[in-house]
Amino acid sequence: MLDLARKVLDVEAQAILAMKERLNSSFEKAVETILSCRGKLIFTGTGKSGHIARKVAATFSSTGTPSLFLHPSECLHGDMGFISTGDVVCAMTYRGDSLELQILFQTARKKNVSIILLTGNFEGELAQFADVVLNVKVSREACPLGLAPTASSTATLAMGDALAMVTHSKKSFTAEQFAANHPGGGLGFKLTRIRELMHAGPGLPILPMDAPMTKVLSVMSRGETRGAAGIVDPEGALVGVITDGDIRRRLENSQNPLEGRADTLMTRNPKTIDAEELAERALFLLEQFPINVLFVLDKSAAEPRKPIGIIHVQDLVRARLR
Repeated sequence: MLDLARKVLDVEAQAILAMKERLNSSFEKAVETILSCRGKLIFTGTGKSGHIARKVAATFSSTGTPSLFLHPSECLHGDMGFISTGDVVCAMTYRGDSLELQILFQTARKKNVSIILLTGNFEGELAQFADVVLNVKVSREACPLGLAPTASSTATLAMGDALAMVTHSKKSFTAEQFAANHPGGGLGFKLTRIRELMHAGPGLPILPMDAPMTKVLSVMSRGETRGAAGIVDPEGALVGVITDGDIRRRLENSQNPLEGRADTLMTRNPKTIDAEELAERALFLLEQFPINVLFVLDKSAAEPRKPIGIIHVQDLVRARLR
């Protein structure tokens, strides 16, 4: 079983690598056609090629080029009305003899629609209709019978991904834009800025250095930010932090735990994070030290040591699970 699995992977890897040698000006023209599209970018295909087309459309959409998938059969029964002048159709068919695509191409041509074709039959009839043809031909399928689309579908997917990534690069699509398209799941968490998750505003638990312990306890017990207080100097710069752990240790070791000032209990030079850092960085800091909260600074501001927010480990856990 393992030997056969390795052969499958070898065949598919070789199919992808072989396409590197065939890349030419047609690929560049395909990217330019997509970049100059003033209408919709529409992917289509039947069978396994249709599944690949749907995935590539999703990749384009998530990386800055809104795209959609239309099934050729549905186009013959009304969905052709969705295609209009100025659109670009990117079709995928390995054998290049799909009757549904042939009819779709003929109709699209009448609407002055540009056509990009990914096929293993780059001299077939469908290729004659296309403005750009990309050759995804493979020497053999990975299927032991040589029948099931395996290496061919992998090659088509890889070529589609290459189109998407080069288009993405040419558009200078940023990490911030990518994050906006992936608000949930692991990707969304990794690309979320601290500024989007932190607690801020009038309720921020900030106290002066000479605040009495009774005031410290009161501030640390309120609202969503309970569990920590930031201590600032007369200029508003963060100089220390008091946490639940500090309070517990004081209760254990002091005969008069409510006496004294904030600056006698605070931990000096606390760990902080910039508002523009990624959430993943905050989680790393909290796990490394270990601590439960970080005060947030804006290091680009005129007063870079002035706290503008606070983030708790639970905020990061919730963001990671959403």
